[in-house]
Amino acid sequence: MTEVLFLRSDELADLAEPADYVEAVRAGYESHGNEGSAAPRTKLVADEPPGICTGYLAVLPEVGAMGGYTYAAGFDDEDVHFVLPLFDAESGRLVALLDGASMNPFKTGAAGAVGVDALARENATTCAVVGSGAQAHGQLRATATVREFERVRVYSPTTAHREAFAAEFDDRLAADVSAVGSAADALDGADVVVTATRASEPVFADGALPDGAHVTAMGQYDADKNELPPRTVARSTYVPDLTARAFQDAGSFLAAREAGLVDDGHVHAELGEVVAGQEPGRPDEEAVTVFDSGGTGIETVAAAWMLYERARERGRGRTVEFLPGSEALTGD
Repeated sequence: MTEVLFLRSDELADLAEPADYVEAVRAGYESHGNEGSAAPRTKLVADEPPGICTGYLAVLPEVGAMGGYTYAAGFDDEDVHFVLPLFDAESGRLVALLDGASMNPFKTGAAGAVGVDALARENATTCAVVGSGAQAHGQLRATATVREFERVRVYSPTTAHREAFAAEFDDRLAADVSAVGSAADALDGADVVVTATRASEPVFADGALPDGAHVTAMGQYDADKNELPPRTVARSTYVPDLTARAFQDAGSFLAAREAGLVDDGHVHAELGEVVAGQEPGRPDEEAVTVFDSGGTGIETVAAAWMLYERARERGRGRTVEFLPGSEALTGD
C-alpha cells in the first residue's frame, strides 16, 4: 500500500499569501524552461447536459513534483469541481491528493504575476484591470506583489461589480484604486493591463493600448474567443505559457493568424524560457508585450507542491491508502 496525504480545500486556504504563490510558480516556470515538460489541456465537451471534463499535466524536476488538475464544469450541477493528484518527480509515487478549489485563483494569478515580472517595464506604476470576478481578484492580488502600483483602474460592464472590486482593493493596496466607465478609461496611461473576462470578442480597442504596455490575458483559452484585438497580438512580443497551447486554444493568437496579421513564427518564446533566461523578454521600453495565460499544469503543480510541503510540516490532512499497480496486478 502507498500512503497518500489527502488535503481538503479549507486545510490549504491559509497556508500561503499571494507572494508565496508567485515565488512557487516562478520556480515552476523556471523548472519547465530548463528541463520540465507540460502539455496543453485536454478538454472533452458534452452537449446534453452541457459541460466539460478537462485536465492538464506537468513534470517539474527542479521542483520535485509532477501531476496536474482534472476538473469538471457545468453539467446539471452548473458548478466546477477540482481534483489534484500530486506525484514525487523522482520516485513516481503518488504523495498527495488535493481539493484544488481554494488555490485556483491564487495559482492562476501567480502565473500572471510571473508574466508581468518577466515582461513589464520595471518602473510600471499604473495598472488596468478589465474584469471583476474571482480570477481578476487573483490576478491583481498577485501582480501587486511584483510591481509597486500607484494607480489601478478597473472596468467591467456591471457598475456595481466594478465599484465593489475597486472599493475592496482601495482598502487592500497602497495604490489609488478606482472604477471607471469604459475599458478605454482603464487603459489610459496604463503600464500593465490585465484582462480576466469570459468575453468572446476583444474587450478593448488596440488604439487604446499605450506603447510600452504589458498585457496579461487569461480569459481566452478557447479557439473561438479572443479577448485581445488581433492587431494588439500582431504588434506585440507575444509570449504564451505553452507554445503548443497557443496553436490549440489561444483564441486571440488564432484570430490574428486567421486575419493574416501574424504567422506561426510570431510566438516569441514560452514564459518558462524567458524566466529561465534562455530567451530574452521585453525588447525595449516602447514595446508592447503580451503574456497569454490559458492555464497549465506548470503553475498548478508548482503551487500544489508548495502547499503540500507546508501542510505536511503543520500536520494537516489525513492519510489514505492507494494500491500500487504491482500489487493490484499480482494480487500480492
